[in-house]
Amino acid sequence: MNMTINVDYKVIADNNFSAHPNDTQAVASDCPEAASDNYYFISLILSSLYTIFLFPVGLVGNILIIVVNLNHRGRMTPPDCYFVNLAMADLFLVADSLIEVFNLKKGYYDKAGLCTFMNLFQQANMYSSVFFLTWMSLDRFVALTNSMGRSIPHARLSCCLIWTSSSLLTLLPFAVAQVQHAGELHFCFANVTQIQWLEVMLGFLLPFCILGVCYWRIARVLKCSLWELNSPLQRPRRQKALRLISAAVVVFFLCWLPENVFISVHLVRGDTNGGTLWQDYPLTGHAVRLAAFSNSCLNPLIYGFLGEAFREKLRLFFQDKSRWSKLNRTPSRKPINEPAAKDDSMSNSSHPNCDILLPTEYPP
Repeated sequence: MNMTINVDYKVIADNNFSAHPNDTQAVASDCPEAASDNYYFISLILSSLYTIFLFPVGLVGNILIIVVNLNHRGRMTPPDCYFVNLAMADLFLVADSLIEVFNLKKGYYDKAGLCTFMNLFQQANMYSSVFFLTWMSLDRFVALTNSMGRSIPHARLSCCLIWTSSSLLTLLPFAVAQVQHAGELHFCFANVTQIQWLEVMLGFLLPFCILGVCYWRIARVLKCSLWELNSPLQRPRRQKALRLISAAVVVFFLCWLPENVFISVHLVRGDTNGGTLWQDYPLTGHAVRLAAFSNSCLNPLIYGFLGEAFREKLRLFFQDKSRWSKLNRTPSRKPINEPAAKDDSMSNSSHPNCDILLPTEYPP
């Protein structure tokens, strides 16, 4: 009797469970859809904030740095050469960030061809941008500790080596990964563990250590010089240089840390469910990528507009453009080669402050 009762109870329970299958399926299907809608809404907010506030700053700022410095090509210094190349690398990254902005429900990273192309482009420009920042910190440190002059050919050679090394660090691992995973339809080289470790080590840890050591030594030299200076004019300029150095290190760390922590945690945890990093955590991946792109948007503010030398060049650039526009709008009866006009243009083009403002960018 007891056995019969138990069997009947089980049958009834099974029948009750199977009599309402749609309810459990509806509850199970509603949860992922609701979570997906929440993820999409948060991603949309993050993309909107980036597009409104950071993307215009990065686009216009990097273009201005390139145009203004190339306009003063005759008076370009080695730091200006580094600024131009850094702005070019950042401009490519800022333009490439639009792919991430619109990658909300498109699933670009699920397509092997698009995933490979986008990550190749992003990784090459990421390496070049980080390497230029690192090289500029080394150059600033050498400018303080060494009295040797730096030439434009040396700066151009350094820039060529940085672009070449960035391309090789991207293309060589890509070629090796393609050979190892030949024949796989849904393979994207960015998901290879060795490439992700390489990106974390060479794209963040090593550059950040070099940046920290160089700027720490520069800050020590500047602090020592502040105690020795008796001039009230030089002290504020060196204090401003210290703030500029601190801002550069903090912004680099805050922008690149989230993505590298995200990748490192995934690497330490291991691939447990067979999914890729960006497929398992789409919202987190979207947020950390936008944070990394923000560094290329903020670099023009830190390395360009906060420096006195570039602000002076920018003022002269707009002053020259406004003068030419006035000359084109109002025809003058005076001859073009009038001595007074020539002297005035020469006095404005060779501004006396252009040469003495360089120590703020590379403090003595």
